[in-house]
Amino acid sequence: MSTTEPDALLGPADIRELAAALGVRPTKQRGQNFVIDANTVRRIVRTAEVRPDDVVVEVGPGLGSLTLALLEAADRVIAVEIDDTLAAALPTTITARMPERASHFSLVHSDAMNVDELPGPPPTALVANLPYNVAVPVLLHMLDRFPSIERTLVMVQAEVADRLAAAPGNKVYGVPSVKANWYAEVKRAGAIGRNVFWPAPNVDSGLVSLVRRDPPKTTATKREVFAVVDAAFAQRRKTLRAALAGWAGSPAAAEAALVAAGVSPQARGESLTVEEFARIAEAKA
Repeated sequence: MSTTEPDALLGPADIRELAAALGVRPTKQRGQNFVIDANTVRRIVRTAEVRPDDVVVEVGPGLGSLTLALLEAADRVIAVEIDDTLAAALPTTITARMPERASHFSLVHSDAMNVDELPGPPPTALVANLPYNVAVPVLLHMLDRFPSIERTLVMVQAEVADRLAAAPGNKVYGVPSVKANWYAEVKRAGAIGRNVFWPAPNVDSGLVSLVRRDPPKTTATKREVFAVVDAAFAQRRKTLRAALAGWAGSPAAAEAALVAAGVSPQARGESLTVEEFARIAEAKA
């Protein structure tokens, strides 16, 4: 870990200057909103509890606002960027603004959903401002592929943050909530205003903290458990006996699996914990 000059981070003028030089306009298609406030990225790094020995993977670094703040605090940063122009420019930005940390930075030019391995030591943390339209699949993919990630802090649309952190019985509890809970303890870790982004989004953002834990003890595979979760929420207004009929083969078979798992056939998916979904999968298997 090194000390860097206060102006090493990117401010609003720096972001616009970089974007103009590259001919970059943030696109809705990729859900891009660049963070233009140095205090916000430092707050994210602080909230993520990034340590000097951490190897941090960042998805969607954009112009490098958060990347630079992560390099101040972590041992290494690996950034995964899909955009050709942004990926080409990022190493230059790092070298220009934080030359003494450039050797601690790696770039993977790829769609995060296709990344199955990363250069260097295994990542210990994931910290990212995730594009709104792919936040949940990217988060779940990274947690699945890189079990060495112990701590995660992602900035996502507030509504997505609420879903990820929701507990059973909450009206927004659903597939993202259950699947995230398979991997980690999940909680909201703060709110982010719209004015720290360029362009300013028309939605609020939230921080979500995920601390890795062991998945539920079950003889069912993750795929089998997630199949139950998907079926339960595909028709979330129905009782589990009805919602799981297709998955189990018939309403009677669904009821038998539910009873064996100790779950009421009249319950709905939104009331179940990930452990209960695992028991249902195991009962059918």
